Amino acid sequence: MFDAIVWFLKNVVFGIVNLFTIIVTPSAWPNFSDMGWVSRFIYYGASTEFFFIVFDLVLILLLVGLWKRHVLWAFVRGSEKIGNTIGRVASWAVLIMVMQQVVIVALQRIFRVSEITVAPMGIGFTKDVSWFSEELKLYNAIIVALCAAYTFIQGGHVRVDLVYSAVSFRVQKIIDMFGSLFFAIPFLTIVWLYGWFFMWRHLTRPPLASNYDLDRVMRSSKLLKWDVETIGFSPNGFDGYFLFKILLISFAGLMFLQAITFFYRSLLEFLEGEESRDRYLDRDSDQEADAIAKTAGHGA
Repeated sequence: MFDAIVWFLKNVVFGIVNLFTIIVTPSAWPNFSDMGWVSRFIYYGASTEFFFIVFDLVLILLLVGLWKRHVLWAFVRGSEKIGNTIGRVASWAVLIMVMQQVVIVALQRIFRVSEITVAPMGIGFTKDVSWFSEELKLYNAIIVALCAAYTFIQGGHVRVDLVYSAVSFRVQKIIDMFGSLFFAIPFLTIVWLYGWFFMWRHLTRPPLASNYDLDRVMRSSKLLKWDVETIGFSPNGFDGYFLFKILLISFAGLMFLQAITFFYRSLLEFLEGEESRDRYLDRDSDQEADAIAKTAGHGA
């Protein structure tokens, strides 16, 4: 137990040192002239060093925010703005998916077309109908991965409420902070760690295992090359399944950011009382309710 505490404290200190080193040392910056920077990026993207850099940044922002609450509120607003913007843009995939499905059914069932050519401004490609049919899975993945954080901000996730509504406001905030720290953040960290190398195994060759140390990774960088996966489940089917791996990492990153943000928001609302509930929260449902209320008022 003592060794674990020492290891943790040592890495917290080295996290600050590593962050400072990255900022002030140009030799630590990416060198795009070779594949060595890719190897380093892959290694550090799911490393202990990167985790404690993020941990230190979260901790520093928390300490500054407790001193200057407007700084923490600014981070919360900015983070929620990012999640809302990405989610609102990605939600248009629903319309594209429906329109593409209608076109596929019409061309395949009515006109018996076997291939579809997409050529906006004369630049495009021709693919089998089955390719476009399987591509619909990508739109589903975009909606799930990129709209999850947006849905969380909007309060659209299903939650089972056994005691939450029956307790006081500050107890609710304690429950929210506990859930962020001990459920959401650890789970999303695990998703990131496993998904990171899973993604890169489908983008580069030879694959770099998660148990490689930095020396072995750098030795492998001499053989490393781009090898983006283009294998489909059927001969003429969709062949961009590497995009799903990228979406998995995007999901973990966006939700991790919102889990941290939710902790900060819950802490601020706990400190400032019930009058701060949902302060600065940009929810579509509130905007729609206000619009309906205004319309009803004009009608009266």
